[in-house]
Amino acid sequence: MAALTAGRLTPRREGDVIAGAVAATVLLHVGALVMRNAAGYVTPGATATGLVGVGIAEAEADNAAGAAGDVTARIRTGVFRFDNSAATDAITSAEIGDVCFAVDDQTVAKTDGTATRSPAGIVTDVDAQGVWVRLDEALTLARTGA
Repeated sequence: MAALTAGRLTPRREGDVIAGAVAATVLLHVGALVMRNAAGYVTPGATATGLVGVGIAEAEADNAAGAAGDVTARIRTGVFRFDNSAATDAITSAEIGDVCFAVDDQTVAKTDGTATRSPAGIVTDVDAQGVWVRLDEALTLARTGA
């Protein structure tokens, strides 16, 4: 394509709402932690490897009876509060700025559970109700060296 010779309106996206093709046999609930698998499909947060946090589901995405990619999910990136893990895996204010790991679609933990959990996002705060996590796939991948 040749260089511009006049001004143009360049299409844009804000970046805080994205779409993701949903993995096969998956149901994403509204507000669920959404992760991307190695094949590029989105799936709920879970104790599993090969995933990375992307955002939260803005609406239910039901692909429970479908093949991968049959349904597209609306996903919001940003900072969201999740439940904190328990006991020695509970996140404290000492972990602010660290990567946290998905336990399920609403819970995060301090560690990767001896290489059984995938990175969810970056801890931004901890309060009595839970853990505030920045969900930004590129930032999380950069922080984990993946």
